[in-house]
Amino acid sequence: MIVALLNQKGGVGKTTLALHLAGEWSRLGKRVLLIDADPQASALDWSEQRSHQGFDRLFGVVGLARDTLHRETAELARSVDHIVIDGPPRVAGLMRSALLAADLVLIPVQPSPLDGWASAEMLSLLREARIFRPELAARFVLNRCGPRSVLARETSASLADQDPPLLPSMIGQRVAFAEAMQNGRLAFELEETSHAAREIAWLAADVDETAR
Repeated sequence: MIVALLNQKGGVGKTTLALHLAGEWSRLGKRVLLIDADPQASALDWSEQRSHQGFDRLFGVVGLARDTLHRETAELARSVDHIVIDGPPRVAGLMRSALLAADLVLIPVQPSPLDGWASAEMLSLLREARIFRPELAARFVLNRCGPRSVLARETSASLADQDPPLLPSMIGQRVAFAEAMQNGRLAFELEETSHAAREIAWLAADVDETAR
């Protein structure tokens, strides 16, 4: 399965979710490759930080921030169970290539109605990709939700009738994610039973269910 995390709006947590999804599937025994398709190369920076800290490599991370991503991904997918693509903000050519590569697109949004509205351009690209790949599945993911957040409920309601639909699992605004990203770690490595680790496990399970 090839999962791409895409949103033309920056700062929605694509890299954090991409790394944690890859880590969760790796923890479950899957062979996973993460493709960093963002010119900012944040996932590659995380991988380098992890190596400097001397931690074991859980999954491969490669940089492919170019428009031929869809052709190269097809070849890479032959040797792994899952590919996770950390997509770029506001690079239409790269975005189109990632859409052509993916089996499932996850669109992270933060708990604000404005984030939902800001996804209009992303949805336009998704509709365009479906002309060539009508089977392409997509889901919104509500990310960085505050505890008992009214905004999260309002954003969830605003996306309820959208195509694509919203995944049931939501990811909280957790200090563990920031700490993990700074140190080349993942939330479950900091504390396996933490809220952050459990939320990522639920997200991975929802993605697996969607892909069936």
